Amino acid sequence: MDLVYFTVIAIGLYFTADALLEWIERRRGSRFANRQIVFFAIILPLALLTFWLLRAFSGGA
Repeated sequence: MDLVYFTVIAIGLYFTADALLEWIERRRGSRFANRQIVFFAIILPLALLTFWLLRAFSGGA
């Protein structure tokens, strides 16, 4: 069941990071030259925080 949770969370993180990147680019007025680096910089802390919270609330060690 953990695999299902991680998959659903990963899909949600992907779409959240993509929407956040689009929002930042709209506010900036142009696309980033290296979008994948900016995307990675957005999704990495989101993923670390989300999986840390999941582990903390599920009672994991």
